[in-house]
Amino acid sequence: MLERLFKLKEQGTDIKTEVIAGLTTFLTMAYIIFVNPAILSETGMDRGAVFVATCLAAAIGCFIMGLVANYPVAQAPGMGLNAFFTYTVVFQMGYSWQVALAAVFLSGVCFIALSLFKVREWIIHSIPLSLRTGISAGIGMFLALIALQNSGIVVDHPATLVSMGDLSAFGPAMAALGFFLTIGLVNRGIKGAVMIAILIVTALGVLFGEIQYGGIMSAPPSIAPTFMQLDFAGAMEVGLISIVFAFLFVDLFDTAGTLVGVAQKAELLDKDGKLPRLNRALLADSTATTVGAVLGTSNTTSYIESVSGVAAGGRTGLTAVTVGIMFLLALFFSPLAGMVPAYATAGALFYVAILMMSGLVGVNWRDLTEAAPVVVVCLLMPLTYSIAHGIGLGFISYCAIKAFSGKGRDVPISIWVLAALFLLKFVM
Repeated sequence: MLERLFKLKEQGTDIKTEVIAGLTTFLTMAYIIFVNPAILSETGMDRGAVFVATCLAAAIGCFIMGLVANYPVAQAPGMGLNAFFTYTVVFQMGYSWQVALAAVFLSGVCFIALSLFKVREWIIHSIPLSLRTGISAGIGMFLALIALQNSGIVVDHPATLVSMGDLSAFGPAMAALGFFLTIGLVNRGIKGAVMIAILIVTALGVLFGEIQYGGIMSAPPSIAPTFMQLDFAGAMEVGLISIVFAFLFVDLFDTAGTLVGVAQKAELLDKDGKLPRLNRALLADSTATTVGAVLGTSNTTSYIESVSGVAAGGRTGLTAVTVGIMFLLALFFSPLAGMVPAYATAGALFYVAILMMSGLVGVNWRDLTEAAPVVVVCLLMPLTYSIAHGIGLGFISYCAIKAFSGKGRDVPISIWVLAALFLLKFVM
């Protein structure tokens, strides 16, 4: 049955290799079951319910990706998208988390529609590489700022807006230790390095009396506090259109970049350098996003950590299905997830930020018309505390700089349209 479903022999793999690859991928991305509830619960969402929603959305996304698209790509609620959900839509713009969930659901519906009509592929190919790189790096910088603030390493200051916190305090010290542990373990090639670092810091918090021990395993908590809690009436406001678009836009390039990167590593691209069954893969994350919103979590997307499973030999959807099964088993570790403090996940956030910023090496820094918009996006995302604002200002600056440099004809029509819409939004 497995051979018929995943075509293992055709891909030169076997069941044992695929299962090991799936376990490897899960260990490298399991930190999301701690980090996502920690971030989304800041909005007032029930942490236990978000934990369950995170595990279920990840499992569903992995099963769809594995069984429908047959790719070794794992899915889970995306980093950056959860930060946008909490710190921009809820905190900065003042919407409730119920409205934000409805916006996530609507973005998922848009994903599905765009995937069915292959519009997503057209959009992906029309956006300049420099802007795509800038968006990813900008989100990385935004996550880094959040990590520093949550851990107390950076604090508010009335004169300079931000300042150095008390590094001798337990939280900042443990956050720094977690970051150093994460980088050290990753560099040594230890599987599950990020999760191990989070658990070590959490254990130290319990040992020093900073965290109350709540157990390791139990029956999964109720998902009722977040299940079907979508406020569609609030999400229909004109101001939410840009939010839905921002969710769609970020997830679009996050997934596209991950799919191409993993496919290249697994040598799954065809002779023309294209990804077979791309539309099925795009449908997987868009469907998982809509289901995840109903369950109670932010956008579900493909994870670049899937490369670790590919490096271990994963070549088919059986790898993704294995990851999905592991997320279902993780449902029984909710007490452990509930004990993890913000300073324990700060190192993981900073590590993810580094990964997202690494793409800047591919920017053509000699061409200022390409480099300048990248810097605009990277700086203004964290400084405006908004992924949506950073994306919008990046598009506007890209078009303006190209036009004033005499290269306006090099800009695709779709980019001009998007820049005009963003400009209209800021003006209005």
